[in-house]
Amino acid sequence: MRVLLAGATGAIGRPLIRYLREAGHTVFGLARSPESARVLSEAGAGAVTADALDAVAVRAAIARIQPHAVINELTSLPAHYTAAELKEAAERDRKVRIEGNANLLAAIHDAGVRRYILQSSGFWYAPGDGLADESAPFALEASPAVAVGAHTYAELESSAARTPGIECVALRYGFFYGPGTWYSSEGDMGAQVRQQWVPVIGAGEGVWSWVHIDDAAAATVAALECAPGPYNVVDSEPSPQREWLPAFARAVGASPPPAVTEQQALDTFGADTVYYATRLRGASNAKAKRDLKFRPRRLEWLT
Repeated sequence: MRVLLAGATGAIGRPLIRYLREAGHTVFGLARSPESARVLSEAGAGAVTADALDAVAVRAAIARIQPHAVINELTSLPAHYTAAELKEAAERDRKVRIEGNANLLAAIHDAGVRRYILQSSGFWYAPGDGLADESAPFALEASPAVAVGAHTYAELESSAARTPGIECVALRYGFFYGPGTWYSSEGDMGAQVRQQWVPVIGAGEGVWSWVHIDDAAAATVAALECAPGPYNVVDSEPSPQREWLPAFARAVGASPPPAVTEQQALDTFGADTVYYATRLRGASNAKAKRDLKFRPRRLEWLT
């Protein structure tokens, strides 16, 4: 199968190229620059020069490649996982996701490409009892940045669902961890935790759903063949912040994280950080395990 990957040089793009090629697929990636093209070539993917925000270029790329499937992993996230850098990157990230999604959908509709795989979120579900399945609503009325992000994912999925002739698989990934992500010993969060910058907030009851970057890539390959619809691509043991953060600290060689009250965290870090630590719900991967044969590894720092 010929597969065109948008966001091919991002955190999941690089391992995804490897998994696609190992499954026998021919992979092409959108490249905005000669450097991106070089990275794709070294990873074994064909490079197609096009900016996802350029509708004409995207249309030309898809007409040239004539892919059987398109995978959208577009993001524009900062190198450092801090409230300030995330806020600074938020407008660009939303623009890349929304406009890139629209350009890809228009181009594949015109080219007759049916299979479309879309990056979505498995951690921004509205609070509720138990783990959220795919029928649960997104957290559209959460803290400011969480609400904006939830609206973005809802808009992305809705746009794909409204496009005639498209079979969209929305992969609602958990928090990525592993090589090349923020959450690794070498990553930004590993460094922040070693510097004691990340506290357990209040009772730390916010439940986080994770996915190793390689497991996410494997599930994405499986999504080329599954029924359309949303799938929670998350680990089998979602854990509250009070459990995963101290375990992560041990795994990256850090001292136990500090503890602060919700009010202290609100004053220091803002409402979004408090929401993550205290209100996240966690998601069920039952559908992905059944339909994608998804078998995620146990969260590494809890083993």
